[in-house]
Amino acid sequence: MLDFNHREKPPSFCDTVNARIDAALVAENATRPQRDYLGGSRLGDICSRRLQYEYLKAPRDPDGGFSGKSLRIFALGHVLEDLAIEWLRKAGFDLRTRNRHGEQFGFTAAGGRVQGHADGVIVAGPDGFAAPALWECKSANAKNWREIAKHGVAKAKPVYAAQIALYQAYLGLTETPALFTAINKDTCEIWHELVPFDAALAQSSSDKAVAILRACDAGELLPRHTSDPEHFECRFCAWKARCWS
Repeated sequence: MLDFNHREKPPSFCDTVNARIDAALVAENATRPQRDYLGGSRLGDICSRRLQYEYLKAPRDPDGGFSGKSLRIFALGHVLEDLAIEWLRKAGFDLRTRNRHGEQFGFTAAGGRVQGHADGVIVAGPDGFAAPALWECKSANAKNWREIAKHGVAKAKPVYAAQIALYQAYLGLTETPALFTAINKDTCEIWHELVPFDAALAQSSSDKAVAILRACDAGELLPRHTSDPEHFECRFCAWKARCWS
């Protein structure tokens, strides 16, 4: 039977405003220049092929771009990081986010093809805190935050652990543990963890960067990290169709 009473539900005022916000954020993000280097914060990714796609700026799948919601989440993370800096300073930590030239602490390697930018360096702290020390900050939803607080960053988030080790190595901050801060976006709980330098992890991450660059130069695709296209990491990858087609 025909339903003459059926009507498409018009978007609510809230939906309309949010759609405009997200469209503006996506358009703004599209104007930002893409990285032309391998990011040190990404070298802990389980899939080297995905890192190749990132480095080579391979077009993402049609549904693989950042949504407005994702961009809002990223923006919130930056705000929480700024708050964490303020809170730690009030707690007695001499936390610097810029060097004497006013630039973010960072490093370049392989002729600028590998780069990293640290959240900060603690040059002094209360209660005999060992300094100077790398500081890295992340925000997470409640589930991921609980995993970090329960198991520690190295086990819960290997990508973050690799980033910390690599930054400690390249910034010469290997003698003291890094301070890792994680903020629960849902409850505002804060986890602080001292992370000793892991030389083996730093070396393997650096070697991984070299292998990726060499493969890119040779026009070779590195192996996928799994043979299952429905693996969790693949299902949410921005290059799934390109990789498996």
